[in-house]
This record gives sequence, structure tokens and C-alpha cells, in this order.
Amino acid sequence: MKARVTWVENNTFLGESNSGHAVVMNAATTPGGPTVAPSPMEYLLLGTGGCTSIDVVMILQKGRQDVRGCECRLEAERASSDPKIFTRINLHFVITGKDLKPETVQRAIDLSAEKYCSASIMLGKMAEITHSFEILPA
Repeated sequence: MKARVTWVENNTFLGESNSGHAVVMNAATTPGGPTVAPSPMEYLLLGTGGCTSIDVVMILQKGRQDVRGCECRLEAERASSDPKIFTRINLHFVITGKDLKPETVQRAIDLSAEKYCSASIMLGKMAEITHSFEILPA
């Protein structure tokens, strides 16, 4: 896998993936200051949510579950001093579907967390990662 990050101006950078997609990244010049795009750490958190959400939906679909929606709400805490790594992350899934069983959804989340999601498994080496979920009827 390859990627490229190019400085645009001030604290703004353009990230380009090997697959030809681009994202803008930005960091505030002062703590809590204005930004024009997500920070690299926000992208890391978003990528983790995307990685595990893709797994959960695919596992449910392969299990012939009538899943119709998946939202992953992430909450993270970071260390107070540099390097400000993630120390705790909770991934809360809101799964919408018809006749979904809690044990089936839990199994899909567990498989992602323990076997398939490279992002969360990697971050789990440094941060405490927890999962929760709720099921909404379609």
C-alpha cells in the first residue's frame, strides 16, 4: 500500500491514496482553534469506524441477515501529553434490520474486533477498545 501527503498551505495537507482518492487534512494552529477539514487523528478514528462497520455489515449479509442500516458512533479519549495517542475508544453500533437477533449482531461485532478489522486490532495494542450495540427495527 502506498499513499502521498502534500502540504497545501498553513496547516492544510492533501492526502492521496494509491487507489486515486484524495482527502484534505488540517490541524488547528491553536488548541481548539478553527479548522477547514478533519485532523489526521480524526481520520484515524473515522477509518477505524469504517473498517469495522464494513466488516459487521458484510458478516451479517453473509449470514443472510436482513440488515438495512449500520451506524457506528465512536467516542475516543486521548492522552493528555505528547504523544497524544488514543487511550480509550468505544464503538457503539446502531444496527437497523428486520428480525435481527442480538446474539447474531454480537457475533458479527466480535468477529470484526477479534479477527477482521485491522484498524481496530492495531489500535487495540495501545488503547482500550470497547464495543456496544443496539438494534432498531426496519
